[in-house]
Amino acid sequence: MTAFPSISLTAQAFEPGALLTTFCAGRDETGAVASFVGLARAEQGQARALELEAYPGFTDAAIARIAEDAKARFSLHDYRIVHRIGPIKPGEAVVFVATAAGHRRAAFEACDFLMDYLKSRAPFWKKEHGPDGDRWIEPTTQDRTDAERWD
Repeated sequence: MTAFPSISLTAQAFEPGALLTTFCAGRDETGAVASFVGLARAEQGQARALELEAYPGFTDAAIARIAEDAKARFSLHDYRIVHRIGPIKPGEAVVFVATAAGHRRAAFEACDFLMDYLKSRAPFWKKEHGPDGDRWIEPTTQDRTDAERWD
């Protein structure tokens, strides 16, 4: 397996397929890898860009705590989280999550658990830039409900 950081916050665009290929390499005892890629939406022309703010050292530490919880909770072999910060154009990847486990159910559930946390509870501040100005984005009721099922 190639060594890489488990969690990365980056202002640079990334290629999810390459991340997944690297994550899967050399896993001769892993039975399942689940992954998720979230993309920035144009919102029918209402979003020209999505901007995410984070506090390096704080945001990544908070994500690491929940990721380690997922690792223990779902008996993961490994995980990889890459999250964009800064301005993101529609169609670009915002987040990549991959989980490796002995069996598919654990990999799927851990990936879902991590995404629910990232979407609704991780310390990111999201702003959408559109033709009518800027607006802050809060988690939706559905986002919160999705995350609450893990409590």
